[in-house]
Amino acid sequence: MAILTETFELARDKARSVDRVVVTIGVLLLAITALAPTQILESLHFTGTAVLGIAPFIIASVLVAAYAKATGLDGQIARAFSGKPVQAVLLAAAFGALSPFCSCGVVPIIAGLLGAGVPLAPVMAFWLASPLMDPEMFIIMTPVFGIEFTLAKTMAAFGIGMAAGLTTHALAKRAFLSDPLTDAVGGCGSCCNSTSSALSPKAVVWRFWPDPARRSDFADVSRTTGWFLFKWLTLAFLLESLMVAYIPAESVGAWLGGGNWWTVPAAVLVGVPTYLNGYAAIPTVAALIDMGMAPGAGLAFMIAGGITSIPAAMAVYPLVRRPVFFWYIFMGLVGSLIAAYLFQAYMVFGG
Repeated sequence: MAILTETFELARDKARSVDRVVVTIGVLLLAITALAPTQILESLHFTGTAVLGIAPFIIASVLVAAYAKATGLDGQIARAFSGKPVQAVLLAAAFGALSPFCSCGVVPIIAGLLGAGVPLAPVMAFWLASPLMDPEMFIIMTPVFGIEFTLAKTMAAFGIGMAAGLTTHALAKRAFLSDPLTDAVGGCGSCCNSTSSALSPKAVVWRFWPDPARRSDFADVSRTTGWFLFKWLTLAFLLESLMVAYIPAESVGAWLGGGNWWTVPAAVLVGVPTYLNGYAAIPTVAALIDMGMAPGAGLAFMIAGGITSIPAAMAVYPLVRRPVFFWYIFMGLVGSLIAAYLFQAYMVFGG
């Protein structure tokens, strides 16, 4: 009996040590090979290209987070952002609305900021604003949709980021928003109190490498955060490749055609889980609007899909604790709905 118990415990420990994300990727690849052999090469190419494209951001964010931890700079960064939270939120929302990051591309930046101890409020502002607009998209959208629609999306990017950041700051002391990172990427779990340990004053040692303990911190953060981001983004892009192949944006958009009152909330609800590439959506949504789709519904679909698509959500879910994740989804959904209704009201009464 003792031998059976020991064997069971060893098997259980081994099962726990298996990386479930890697297993999921392997099972998914085997399933694609068996069920859709013509898709496997396309999915591998899509995933590999996407991972290589985002690799510089992963490497940069990992090195910055590791350096900040090893030198003690993380505490100083956190204190700087905590000193003027409203200004930090406004700057983060403005920078996010102008930065060229997609919903998955922003994940390494979020990990680096949170890992450095930056408060959740400005991170949330950047997190929600960044995928929605950038200068190149503004230039491309203007001749297709017109300046009013393009400006509305730009203002929505800044407004959603600002509102989410300020609301998060107002609720920052609530337990569900404290210590946002998971243990896998630097969260301190239940041992933390509501005040982040990163805020405690600490001397910065720029040349950290002579200190064995600081070298160890640098290596640990680099290894843990780098592997974490790589495996989850690989899974996210693999899922994205399947959604692009089997659930094209034009098909989803066609379901939301027409000018009925329910098309705006329906567009938000469908857009939240659906993959929608910002650039690929431009001609699709423009064509649907020309065929009678309400402009507000088109805007809602583009915003909701840009913020909280399944691939982005998959990459974000293990990064932050569950209440923070659902708060991000909630802010994206509500922000999309409000922005769409405001734009629709402007088109009806003020356009």
